[in-house]
Amino acid sequence: MSLNETLRKLPKIGDLIERPEIKELVYFYGKNVVLKAAREAVNELREQLILSETSCHSKEKLTEENLIKEALKIIIKKLEEYKSFSLKKVINATGVVLHTNLGRAPLPKEVLENINNIASGYSNLEFDLDEGERGERYSHVKNLLIDLTGAEDAMVVNNNAGAVLLCLSALSKGKEVIVSRGELIEIGGSFRIPDVMLQSGAKLVEVGTTNKTHLYDYERAINENTSLLLKVHTSNYRIIGFTSSVERYELKKLAEKYDLVFMEDLGSGVLVDLRKYGIPYEPTVQDSVKAGVDVVTFSGDKLLGGPQAGIIVGRREIIEKIKKHPLNRALRIDKLTLASLEAILKIYLEGNMEKIPVIKMISKDLETLQKDAEKLAEGLNSILKEKGNAVVLDDLSEVGGGSLPGVQLPTKVVALRVYGLEPEEISKRLRSAKIPVIGRINKNEYLLDVRTMNEEDIFYTIDMVGKIVWEI
Repeated sequence: MSLNETLRKLPKIGDLIERPEIKELVYFYGKNVVLKAAREAVNELREQLILSETSCHSKEKLTEENLIKEALKIIIKKLEEYKSFSLKKVINATGVVLHTNLGRAPLPKEVLENINNIASGYSNLEFDLDEGERGERYSHVKNLLIDLTGAEDAMVVNNNAGAVLLCLSALSKGKEVIVSRGELIEIGGSFRIPDVMLQSGAKLVEVGTTNKTHLYDYERAINENTSLLLKVHTSNYRIIGFTSSVERYELKKLAEKYDLVFMEDLGSGVLVDLRKYGIPYEPTVQDSVKAGVDVVTFSGDKLLGGPQAGIIVGRREIIEKIKKHPLNRALRIDKLTLASLEAILKIYLEGNMEKIPVIKMISKDLETLQKDAEKLAEGLNSILKEKGNAVVLDDLSEVGGGSLPGVQLPTKVVALRVYGLEPEEISKRLRSAKIPVIGRINKNEYLLDVRTMNEEDIFYTIDMVGKIVWEI
C-alpha cells in the first residue's frame, strides 16, 4: 500500500465530529475546543504516517476504522491537556525550602481561607467602612506592620525590587546615593542593585572595596548632591575572611550629621530571631528599625513565609512621600496579595509561628525527618517490589530563595532506584506525572528530600512512583 493510499484513509474532520463519541465530548468541552483537538489529532497522525507508514500500526492494520480509533485516543488526550492548567501544584522534594522556581513560600491554610473569602466577592479594599468614603489599601496591613516592627509607618508594593525602585525614585531621583561596593548584589534573574538604581534616576556612588568598607569611605563621598546612604543586606551570599563593614548605628549617626536619609534593603526580611530554630543569626526588621534606619525594605515571600510583596517600613514623613510618588501606582499591591499578607502578619502577631510552613520546614528536627523518610521509603518499596528499591540516606537541605547563604540543614532523603531507569529518566517521568514530583540528583542517585514534603506529599509521591512502575 502506497503512502498516498494510506493518507487517504485518514478520517475527515467533519466525519469525526459526527461520531457519537465526539458529540458527547462536544457537550462537555464545547465544539470549538473539540474541533481544535480533532484537527491536531489528524495532523499528528499524518505526520506519523509520513515519517513511517508503520509508526502507528502494521500495514495490515492501517484501516480507516483503526485510524479513527487512533484519532479518538489523541483527541481525548488533547482535551485532557487543554483542561489542565499550565500553572499547577507540584511536590517539592528538592529540600530547598524557598525554591524560587517552585514558587517560594507555601502559605498556611489560614491564609488560603482568607484569600478565598476575599476573592469570592467584593471587599473594602479601598473603602473606609467607618467614614463611608474612599480609603487606603495599605490600611489593612499598616498597623500590623507597625506593631510587629516598631516603625512609624508602613506600605507595600508588588515585590522587593519594586520597593527599592520606588523608594530611590521618590527620595533620590537626580541625586547621589552612596553604597558599599561589597553590597552591590545581583538578585534572581540577573537583576542587579546598580541597574535598579539606574532606573530610579538616582546616581550610584560606590565606596570601599569588595571586602572592606569603612565609615570614612562614606563620609569622604558625601557632597551637596548626596541625598541618601544605602545599606544592602547581602542575604544571598557571604564574604568571609579579611572583611569589615559599617554598622547601622554608625551610618545612622553619619546620616543625621549631614541631614541624609538612611535606607536599608534587607532583601529576605525576617520578623523572628531564627537562632531559636538552630539557624545562625539573621538580622530582623526590628533590628533595623531599632537602629534608627529611616526606611527599610524587605520581601514578603522569603523568610517571612508569605506572598510575594515588597514591604516598606520607616519614618512617617518619608513613607508618606513614597506613597505619593507616581510610580507607586504601577507597583501597587493587589487585593489577593493584601489578603494573604494580612493573614500571615496576624499569625506573627499572635505568636503562632509553627503555623507558617517555611518556619516549620526550617525547624524540622532529625527525628521527625527520619520518621517521614522511613514512611516514604516503606511506601515506595511496597510499590517497587522486584522493580527497584528505596533507601533512607543522610544529606543536607538548603533554605534557598536568596536567604541564609552557606547555611545547610542536616536532613534525611530517600534514594529512589528503579531498575532499568537512570536517575535523569526517573526525574523526567516524575516531572510529567499528574502531580509533578520535583526531586534532585546527586552522585547518580535520584533523591527525595522529606524536609520540604508534608504527609500528603509523601502519599502522592508513592502514588506517582507507582504509576511509573506500572508503565515499565
